[in-house]
Amino acid sequence: MTPVDDHDDDVALAGEYALHLLDAQARQAFEDRLKDDPALRRLVADWDQHFVSLADEIVPVAPPPALKARIHKTLFATPAKTTASVWRLLMGAGFAAALGLAVLVVLPPTELPDGFTPAFTAELAAEDQSLVVLASYAPDAGILRIDRQAGSARPGRVLELWLIADGSSVPVSLGVLPDQTATDIALPPALADSIAGGTLAISDEPPGGSTTGAPTGDVLAAGPVVSI
Repeated sequence: MTPVDDHDDDVALAGEYALHLLDAQARQAFEDRLKDDPALRRLVADWDQHFVSLADEIVPVAPPPALKARIHKTLFATPAKTTASVWRLLMGAGFAAALGLAVLVVLPPTELPDGFTPAFTAELAAEDQSLVVLASYAPDAGILRIDRQAGSARPGRVLELWLIADGSSVPVSLGVLPDQTATDIALPPALADSIAGGTLAISDEPPGGSTTGAPTGDVLAAGPVVSI
């Protein structure tokens, strides 16, 4: 801060403005003054610099991969991405059974890829958070990593994963999820271009998964795939 009288009203106002502590009316009045008062603008700049320096000693923490998906879902969610809409897509006419063939290949622990670098992520969450699954996809490795953080299949049932490509009304089954919470899935190259901007969904199915090429049970969770 520039050495000034701490009790100066403008100094205090500039500090409160920098911290967003002014109410709407006071903030507007202050901004009106800023347009024509270079000294006041310098005070605000000094306060900004002062407050930014307070964070110098804070150790940066990498956000979890699903954070961007949550922000995107909150800010940019559209009705087309709701669970009900996903269900209509999954049950839509013209869903060829051949497209519902499982393509999921679970990698044994000894074959999990090194240097997994995801470029896309998705959060599949039930409205009541009873089922929460985080998905991340690394195009270079062709691996879709599934992390089931909450929930499980209902007794005598299984969870089946589906992909709906952006702009498509034809979902593709990615197969039945195994019992373990963490799973790496090798996707065929044909699906690589369908991940970006698509939607992942999980349905409740009988053991072995759907035999019709279409979901037969409830859609439990769904979420958009976004770039990291």
